[in-house]
Amino acid sequence: MTTRTSNAPFLIKKDEAGDFRLTVRDTRYNSQGFPIVTSSLQDERFKTAAAAKVFARDNFRAMPGQYATK
Repeated sequence: MTTRTSNAPFLIKKDEAGDFRLTVRDTRYNSQGFPIVTSSLQDERFKTAAAAKVFARDNFRAMPGQYATK
């Protein structure tokens, strides 16, 4: 038996240059219940995590609580 634990669909991390980057993650489950996660790093760079959240909200309909930093 597997449990369904979901990753937050939006990952915000600081890169080597000090800019914040947004990764959009999509989690699907196969027929046996195992997660298959695809990630897409966005091209945009942001000076603050808040700016990345605004971009995610405006472009991907992100909601509060859907962000991760790890």
